[in-house]
Amino acid sequence: MSSTQIESSSKKMIWTGRILTVLVSLFLLLDGVMKVVKPVQVLEATARLGYPVTTLTGIGVTLIACTLIYLIPRTSIVGAVLLTGYLGGAVASNVRAGSGWFETIFPTLIAALVWGGIWLRDRRLRTFLLDK
Repeated sequence: MSSTQIESSSKKMIWTGRILTVLVSLFLLLDGVMKVVKPVQVLEATARLGYPVTTLTGIGVTLIACTLIYLIPRTSIVGAVLLTGYLGGAVASNVRAGSGWFETIFPTLIAALVWGGIWLRDRRLRTFLLDK
């Protein structure tokens, strides 16, 4: 590959990662805000999972904080680790509540998108993982 092709490929990869990061972050921020605002649908879903309504604000603020940490380039990997833990808790909650397969797998897909966004836009992560 010529250096022009590598640079073009790199730019496409970085922009794809940025777009993926923005999309997944908007979804997570919306989810966090909805937990703080507490519309009826969120209250019903929380009851199905067996959590008291009083926990929603803390859960929402935690999700918003983790997402904001993920959006800051210098702390994006720490944010991704925190979001992975949060989303792992979502999987565990859905398993415990006997939710359907989609509700159980969906947080795992979101976590994969979180890491995919960093993988595509952050050369440091690719270097760290591939140069072993």
